[in-house]
Amino acid sequence: MPDFDVSGIDFSIAGLYIIIVVAIGIWVSRSHSDSSSFLSGRGAIWPVIGISMMSANLSGTSFVGLSGAGYEHGIAVWNYEWTATLVLIFFSLFVLPFYLRSKVSTMPEFLEKRYDWRARKVFAAFSVFTAIVIDSAGALFAGSLTLKLLFPDVPMWTLIAVIAFLGGAYVILGGLKAVMITDSIQGVLLILIGTIIFFMTFAQIGSWEGVREAAPEGGFTIAPPADDDFFPWPGIITGAIWLSFYYWTTNQAVVQKVLAAKNIDHGRWGLLLAGAMQLPFLFILIMPGLMGREIFPDLQDSDQIWPALVFELLPQGLRGLALAALVAALMSTVDSVLNASASLVVNDFIRPRKKKMSEERMLLISRVLVGIFMVLAALWAPLIGTFGGIVEYFQSFLGYVTMPVVVVFLGGVFWVRPPRHAAFWTLSIGIPIGIICFTAFEVLELIGLQFLYGTGLMLLVNLGVFLTVTLRSDAPDSDAEELTWSRESWRKDREELAEKPLWKSHHMWSAVLVVVTLAMVVMFI
Repeated sequence: MPDFDVSGIDFSIAGLYIIIVVAIGIWVSRSHSDSSSFLSGRGAIWPVIGISMMSANLSGTSFVGLSGAGYEHGIAVWNYEWTATLVLIFFSLFVLPFYLRSKVSTMPEFLEKRYDWRARKVFAAFSVFTAIVIDSAGALFAGSLTLKLLFPDVPMWTLIAVIAFLGGAYVILGGLKAVMITDSIQGVLLILIGTIIFFMTFAQIGSWEGVREAAPEGGFTIAPPADDDFFPWPGIITGAIWLSFYYWTTNQAVVQKVLAAKNIDHGRWGLLLAGAMQLPFLFILIMPGLMGREIFPDLQDSDQIWPALVFELLPQGLRGLALAALVAALMSTVDSVLNASASLVVNDFIRPRKKKMSEERMLLISRVLVGIFMVLAALWAPLIGTFGGIVEYFQSFLGYVTMPVVVVFLGGVFWVRPPRHAAFWTLSIGIPIGIICFTAFEVLELIGLQFLYGTGLMLLVNLGVFLTVTLRSDAPDSDAEELTWSRESWRKDREELAEKPLWKSHHMWSAVLVVVTLAMVVMFI
């Protein structure tokens, strides 16, 4: 292991970055006079949407976890990223128009408009729970692992508390607008430092053939054998793509940014930009971890490879930039999730019951909620250490419990037949089954089922519940057609595009992005 020594210059650079971000939050907070502007908005432009969505995904867990997975298993973990690109393209073409047409502020609110109020409440409670125990807590734990290397004598809980405060402080002040502005700044920094690490690590290896040789046995492919413990290739179809549907099309922390789009064009271009930015993760995160096997062949904890490379390869000053990038990664996830959680509670639980409450009081409650969720995430974060790698913790839990969400959203948008109570029963039955199966298969290990196959099994179970309720019920009211895809809606979209030049066609750029993605996939099979 290298000497994890941070100079005064490095601390100054990282500290200056934190001060700037908090200052932006304070500045933006001056424009908030009500909870609506604090929690949501409708004026975001496409570069801000795309970069902030990417930045929220490129969290501290991605910096640490994806590099660690590359070190231990190879490049198969990239399957989560390129499938995300295809899902974001699909989102922009087929789903986004109905989200924006409904004029909702939260994803549970969309479920109420498409189904009923019961589905809204169940999904809102579920979303707040997963936001705390998965997204926020995971980012806090990942950051504490790295800071523990720098401050070995400081207790883990203290480091987590500091990170939580840094991630939540300016959200309490600035709301969603501050989140999107600062996430855009952070996204640029994250890409920059990741690119620097890639080229410096590659310079140590010397050749592309050396990179291939550095990979673990069978690790230089995105299609490992069907019995692979980490990522069997059928898991792309049974698990990865459906996890991407959950994360990118229903997760409030991510989707709230495209719901804030100035108009549908800005929303679509933002989604395509976010999709394009998933592809380089193979090089700026996963490949450095893989190449790090040559530099640190006996690393005991694979999740430490990224900080190890930073302190081994980067000179003073750049180390401070890397430290700032890590802080940025943590803050970009924590800020999005905290704001999303507060938005869910206020818009889906408090506002419908307290319609006469003043906006000033609602704004105060929103900020208090951010602080409460920040504390809860910090308390849960240390427990993540009882699981395996960070990526496995994230994906395995989500794989089991989120499939009912995927079924009800896709079923509601693409099929007019499901009745209003179909979503409630699918969520109410599917989520508890998922938790039970996760506990039995992943925690107690009663059955040796790879979780990506478990995800496919949960998808089939919930699809069965959804179809049973639908086919045994009367058809819903006709107003469900307004939020359901049809050939007519697709025809209108094409007619509008016909009036624009080809270079402004999101259909054309979607096709280009699909071709580039599939070409990269073929290269690494």
